[in-house]
Amino acid sequence: MISEYSMKTQLNPLKWILVLSLTSFLTACGAQMGEEKDKDEEDKEVIAIPVESGVVTRGPISAFFPSTTTLESEQEASVVAKVGGIVEKYYVEEGDRVKVGQPLVQLETDRLKLELSRSEANLNKLKNDLKRTRAIYKKNLVSSETFEKLKFEFDSQKAAYDLTKLELTFATVLAPIDGVISNRYVKVGNMIRINEAVYHITDFDPIHAVIYVPEKELYKIKKNQVALIQADASVDNVYQGFVKRISPIVDADSGTFKVTVEVSDPEQNLKPGMFGRIQVIHDVHESALLIDKKALLTEDSQTSVFVINDNHAIKTSVRTGYVDNKKIEILAGLKEGDIIVTTGQNSLKNNSLIEVLKPNTIAGE
Repeated sequence: MISEYSMKTQLNPLKWILVLSLTSFLTACGAQMGEEKDKDEEDKEVIAIPVESGVVTRGPISAFFPSTTTLESEQEASVVAKVGGIVEKYYVEEGDRVKVGQPLVQLETDRLKLELSRSEANLNKLKNDLKRTRAIYKKNLVSSETFEKLKFEFDSQKAAYDLTKLELTFATVLAPIDGVISNRYVKVGNMIRINEAVYHITDFDPIHAVIYVPEKELYKIKKNQVALIQADASVDNVYQGFVKRISPIVDADSGTFKVTVEVSDPEQNLKPGMFGRIQVIHDVHESALLIDKKALLTEDSQTSVFVINDNHAIKTSVRTGYVDNKKIEILAGLKEGDIIVTTGQNSLKNNSLIEVLKPNTIAGE
């Protein structure tokens, strides 16, 4: 007789069939998923990564000291009134170009003209008195003390007359330098005091850029070295200048020395007060191996580029030299004519399959 335990542990044949069917199905699905996974991996391996390329060339590259500064004029002057008076007329406006000696402001002259007439009358009177006294003095009819006193009075009156005449000329305020009117401080009817500013004149030729260079660069910077200047107000234009002056002392507090760069700007697009970026060129390599700056990769202080060889990108270590705004000098690792990846290298691994895009074939263009 079959025990109750044996009956419970004995499996139904239908259940065995279901178990075997399910096992076969799961095995088939697993095999199919594995095949699809292998196929996806194979597809990924053969996808070429799009990149842009460039050629290693030869050309000049410069070493420079970069700095920033505010541009300033070599000459500027605050024009002041040498006599007081009321403004009768002004002749120039802000932005006007003026020459030295050109009239700028006319003050009222009525009072000065009256004072000049009175001074002239007194001078003529003393002149006649001195003439008569001299004739008498030669005949010993007056004392030398009286004659000398009258002569002193005449000389004093002559000085007063000349001073009044000079003040009358000062009533017309003249430009002390050539330049451009940068500020006008007066209006018609204003009362001007002595030594009060009426205009400010700025000479735009030449424009200077004063920079402060660390003392470790002292022996690199020389007079007449070429300098390139770019103003934030006109970023597309680069102006050339030269080192005009170098201070002979180093500031103990900042550890820098003063360098004055003179900028050549015939069209006078640069203005005093503009913010400028300066590059003082202190050395040039005329025939250097050059690549685009954007092609270089730096990882853990190691520099490299991807060289294109048979549609593959080979990661190549390089040693660099001078760097400018667009190019980098290659001292070792490449040769002239090598084709390298310039865009898209961040997605590459060594020996990656690549597709070099032609110009204007980047997505979105």
